[in-house]
Amino acid sequence: MKRTFLIILLAMMVVHGTASALEPQDIKDFPTCKYCSMNRAQFAHSRIVVEYDDGTRFGACSLHCAAVNLAINLNKNPKAIRVGDYYSTELIDAETAYWVIGGMKPGVMTKRGKWAFQRKNDAEKFISENGGEMTAFEQALNAAYEDMYMDLKMIRSKRKIRGMQE
Repeated sequence: MKRTFLIILLAMMVVHGTASALEPQDIKDFPTCKYCSMNRAQFAHSRIVVEYDDGTRFGACSLHCAAVNLAINLNKNPKAIRVGDYYSTELIDAETAYWVIGGMKPGVMTKRGKWAFQRKNDAEKFISENGGEMTAFEQALNAAYEDMYMDLKMIRSKRKIRGMQE
């Protein structure tokens, strides 16, 4: 009996260790988003890492939360911004990515989705299936700021309702 238990326990430890080893380093470094507490592994397709020129880094669940961090840190210059590719979840350069704004699929922390793609044909495929408009990073970030007020209002409303139900 003890031996069976030890074997099961050891197997669980190996499986957990293997799963953890497969997690990208940025998710290990920033498992949850500082602003909304969302699990970044769960939102690997929208996660963002901002690296500032002073050597500090920040991991967010979405462009929405990254925009908050960029606004708060006006005294820092972003050296690199990487985002999860929507399909592969691999981190890619946010500034050279093909971004899709809008469409039927709601975004992470925002009603109007903002998704990044490494390849143009992937962005076009997403648009053909979900709608939206292809754009560059600058326009996607601008859209995040344009949407901020309504997104915050929506988030607060959802949290208020959830608080009432608990």
